[in-house]
Amino acid sequence: MKAHDGMYIGGGWRPAVGTDTIAVVNPADEQVIAHVPAGTAEDVDAAVRAAREAFPAWAATPPAERAALLGALRDELGRRTEEIAETVTAELGAPPALALAVHASLPVVVAGTYADLAGSYAFEEKLGTSTVLMEPVGVVGAITPWNYPLHQIVAKVAPALAAGCTVVLKPAEDTPLTAQLFAEAVHAAGIPAGVVNLVTGLGPVAGQALAEHDGVDLVSFTGSTAVGSRIGAVAGAAVKRVALELGGKSANVVLPGADLARAVNVGIANVMSNSGQTCSAWTRMLVHRDHYDEAVALAEAAVAKYVPGERVGPLVNAGQRERVRGYIEKGLAEGARLVAGGPDAPLETGYYVRPTVLADVTPDMTVAQEEIFGPVVCLMRYEDEEDAVAIANGTVYGLAGAVWAADDAEAVAFARRMDTGQVDINGGRFNPLAPFGGYKRSGVGRELGPHGLAEYLQTKSLQF
Repeated sequence: MKAHDGMYIGGGWRPAVGTDTIAVVNPADEQVIAHVPAGTAEDVDAAVRAAREAFPAWAATPPAERAALLGALRDELGRRTEEIAETVTAELGAPPALALAVHASLPVVVAGTYADLAGSYAFEEKLGTSTVLMEPVGVVGAITPWNYPLHQIVAKVAPALAAGCTVVLKPAEDTPLTAQLFAEAVHAAGIPAGVVNLVTGLGPVAGQALAEHDGVDLVSFTGSTAVGSRIGAVAGAAVKRVALELGGKSANVVLPGADLARAVNVGIANVMSNSGQTCSAWTRMLVHRDHYDEAVALAEAAVAKYVPGERVGPLVNAGQRERVRGYIEKGLAEGARLVAGGPDAPLETGYYVRPTVLADVTPDMTVAQEEIFGPVVCLMRYEDEEDAVAIANGTVYGLAGAVWAADDAEAVAFARRMDTGQVDINGGRFNPLAPFGGYKRSGVGRELGPHGLAEYLQTKSLQF
C-alpha cells in the first residue's frame, strides 16, 4: 500500500518536522500496511501559514474559476475510484462492493454538486437600498473521522473551496492513506498551492494544534460529541466559528399500517452497512406493541444475511471492537434479550463483531441512550404515538431518523414532531443537496448542498 512519508503543504510534499510515525493497520487481518508521519504543532503551523498566504488570491478568484477547478477535482477523484476503494478496504475494512459504491463513488457526486454550486450560488444580493455580500470566512481547519474517510473530507473541503476559503486538513489517524490520495487528486486537478494542505497526525497533538491555532478562522469537525464539545469550548474562547457534526442515536419509527417487513429489512440494512460505524444509523427500532413480536422475528431473519467477513466488515480498530462488545454485554446485563449475535468474537482474526439484535430494550438502558457505533440494533416497544414521540426524542442526540407509515402524509406528520436534523420518509433516498446535521448534542451547522456552502461564508452589508 503506497504511503507518502511527508505532509502536503503549500502545493508539494515536504518532510514532517518530527520523526514519529503512525502505523496504519488493516482491521480485517490486523497487519500493518503502511506508516505515515505523526504531525506536530510545527507541521500544523506550517500548513496554516501556507493556507493563510494562499487565501487572498483564492478568495479573489472568480466563482466560475473556482467551479472549474472543483470540476477538475471531481474528475480526478472519479478517475481514481478503484484505487480509493482498494485503499478504504485496506485501512477501514469496508467490503469491496461497499467501498466502491459508497466510499469511493459518493464523494465524486458530492464534489460535483459543489462544482455546480460554486458557479451558481448567489454570493451577492440586493436588500432594499443595500448590497449584501457573502464572503469566505478565511482559513478552515478540517478535522475528519475514519468511518467515511473520503466522503467526510469532500463534504468539508469542497464547500470551503467553493466559498473561497483555504483549508488545512487533519484526517483520522486510522485512515490517512485515503486522505493522501485526496491530496494527490487536489494536486493533479491544478488547485493552487496552499489552498488545500494536509497534515497527518494524532488527534490530541495535530488535531488539537489545528483547533487552537490563531490563524484558523473556522474549525469544521466530525466525530464524537465529547471531542466536539472540547473543540467548541476552545473555539468559543477565541470567538472562532465552528461546524460540528457529532454523535447520533437515531430512531427508526414504524407506525401501525406501515409495511413492517420492508421497514425492518431496510432498518437492519441501514445499521449493518459500514459495520454500524455510521453516526446516522437507525440503531433504535421503535415498533407498536401489537406488531412487536412479528418485528422481532423479521429482524432475526434479516440480520442472519449479514455474515462477518462477507457482507459485514470489521470495526476500525481493536479499541472500537471492545467498546461495541462492551455495549452488548451492558445491554444484556441491564435486561435486554439477545435475539441474534452477541459479544463473542465471530472470527479468530480481525476486529469483527457479530451483527446483533437486542429486544425488549427500554428507554432507560445504556444501549438506548448512548451511541454504540457498531452493528447493533435495539428493538423497542411503544404503546401509542405519544409514547413513540417521547422515546424517539428521549436522548441527548438528534442527528437522523426514519419514519414508516401507511402513507407519506402520516409519516411526515410524525417526523415534524421529531427533534432531529434529517428524517427518511418511508425509505427516502439520499440526496446530496439536502442539508445534513443535528439538533441538540448532535452538532452545530449543516453539511452538503447550499446549506453546507453557507457554513463557510460570512456576511457584509454595503449601505447606499
